[in-house]
Amino acid sequence: MPPNSSALSSAVTQFLAHKHALGHRYQQEARVLRKLQQHVEQCGGCDLNAKSFGSWLAGFKKNHPNTRRKWYQIARLFCVYRRRDEPGCFLPTVEGAPKHQPHITPVIIEPGQIARMLDLASELPKTIRSPLRAPALRFAIVLLYTCGLRVGELLRLTMGDIEEKETVLRIRESKFHKSRLVPLSSSATRELRDYLRKRRKTFAASPGAPLLCNRYHGRVRPYSHPGLRSAINRLFDAAGVRNERGSHPRVHDLRHTFAVQALIRWYQNDADVQSCLPKLALYMGHVSIESSAYYLHWVPTLRSLASHRFEQKFGHFVEGGAR
Repeated sequence: MPPNSSALSSAVTQFLAHKHALGHRYQQEARVLRKLQQHVEQCGGCDLNAKSFGSWLAGFKKNHPNTRRKWYQIARLFCVYRRRDEPGCFLPTVEGAPKHQPHITPVIIEPGQIARMLDLASELPKTIRSPLRAPALRFAIVLLYTCGLRVGELLRLTMGDIEEKETVLRIRESKFHKSRLVPLSSSATRELRDYLRKRRKTFAASPGAPLLCNRYHGRVRPYSHPGLRSAINRLFDAAGVRNERGSHPRVHDLRHTFAVQALIRWYQNDADVQSCLPKLALYMGHVSIESSAYYLHWVPTLRSLASHRFEQKFGHFVEGGAR
């Protein structure tokens, strides 16, 4: 490491150690700060300053404003921490952060669209690096759609996380360090057993081995975030998955779709929706139903079912009938 970057490197290391000691995972933050550190080194500067910080920000101007804002805040928080011991170090202004933009409206994916994606995934040819390309992508879509898993939760699953005769998945240390058990539906269980049968023929099945894996330089590796997202986005395109406005879904929209489809099933089965919401929060790994409410969207199918239930229970009041 160049001598002129040792002060910044030491400060970043100390800051990350402080956050880890407090119990924060801080993985994304560590990547952002190390990239900032590398940028300063490549620019040949002695330390972070307004010029190097500005050129670093310009390097990701094509990213979404909310992403740029988050990275800006990560860097600023580091600089605030650093100022406790180094009052003269550079500190970005609060006003310089990119403006927050409204969240993207998710695309709720229809069951028929998922069926097309599964058919296309099953036909994908295997490669030297991905001998399980077709079954792995098919199974990834099944879990994201039927269990509402976060992508990171899916990628961190190991063979040892499969429990109760392959009917339950253990999600370890997810968001906010929460762990939970995720029971599988009968169809998802069949998909899991089919995938495991193919996986055991190709890769070792030790408890610590990744569930979704490929081969890299002769070694078994878990799928990466960019790799899985790219593969699923290509399936979205191949299956023509769009909403009525022609918008392309994100991979995270499968989690939104899971929550909406759960709500639709409750209305179709005449279940008590309010009493089921805490169960949905528990299954999705949320602290409360308020967090799950973010994933519940007023789609046409849901609007029709809710209106029909209201008419059945209270329609006679609107029409002026007797109690």
